[in-house]
Amino acid sequence: MSTPQDSSLGREVAYPTHYDPTLLFPIPRQGARDEIGIAPDALPFVGHDRWHAYELSWLDARGKPRVATATFTVPCDSPCLVESKSLKLYLNSLNATRFNSDAALLECIGNDLSVRAGADVGVAFGLPEMSETVEGELIDTLDVEIDHYGPPRAEYLVADPESIVEEILSSELLKSNCPVTGQPDWATVVIRYHGPRIDRVELLRYLVSFRDHAEFHEQCVERIFHDVKAHCHPTSLSVEARYTRRGGLDINPWRATPDVEPTLAKRTLRQ
Repeated sequence: MSTPQDSSLGREVAYPTHYDPTLLFPIPRQGARDEIGIAPDALPFVGHDRWHAYELSWLDARGKPRVATATFTVPCDSPCLVESKSLKLYLNSLNATRFNSDAALLECIGNDLSVRAGADVGVAFGLPEMSETVEGELIDTLDVEIDHYGPPRAEYLVADPESIVEEILSSELLKSNCPVTGQPDWATVVIRYHGPRIDRVELLRYLVSFRDHAEFHEQCVERIFHDVKAHCHPTSLSVEARYTRRGGLDINPWRATPDVEPTLAKRTLRQ
C-alpha cells in the first residue's frame, strides 16, 4: 500500500546503518488531486517540488566522511511524491556507504528518487542563495478579523474584474498540519499573477483557513493554485510555498500556468 498510514511517518523507526533505497516511500498524487478536482490527464499547471537537503553525508572510496548540501527537484507530473520522513531515513542510510566519486553519489540518489517518484528527479550539490526579504507585497499586516482556521474556504477568494493588474503577493502566515502526525508545517507563500485584482483581505483569510487543515505540502500548494484560478480567474498564475526545515529538509512546491517560466527562487530567512 502507498498511503501515509503505511509509511514510517509517525512511527518509531531504527536508525539505518546501511544503504537502503527501499526506505523511500512514494505516495500517489492523484488521490489528493481527485479531492481538489484535478483530472489525471489534464493538469492545469506545470511545476516541481524542490527539496533542500542540509544534512547529506557519505564516505569516500577510502572511508573518509564527506558532507554537503543538495537540491532535489521532483517534477509535478510525476505519478508520486516522496514522503519526507522516508527521504530523511534514506539519506541517513548513505552515512556509512562508500562511493567512488561525488558523481557516483549523485547518480545513486537521482536513480533511487526517480524510481520512487516515477519520473526523472534532478539532483545537484548546493542550495539556492538566501534572500533577506520576501518577494512582492506582504499582506500579513492587513487589519482583518479572522475566526475560521479550517478547512480551507475557497469561497473567500474574490477579485475585481474591472481592475486588471500584474503583481506579487506574499504571506508568511501559511500553516497546515501533517495528515498523519498532526505536526505543524510552516511556510511562506508567494503568489504571482496577472488578471483581475485579488482582494488581499480575503486572500489572507483564505490562507489562514489552512491553519488547522491536514494535508501534505505539495497538495496544499495545488489546492491554493486550483482555488485562486477557479475563483479569481487570473490569466497567468504562479504559486510557490517555501516550507521551513524539518529533519534537515525543506520542501518548496511550485505550481504555475504553462506560460510562466521557471525561476530558481531564493531561500527565505525562515529556512
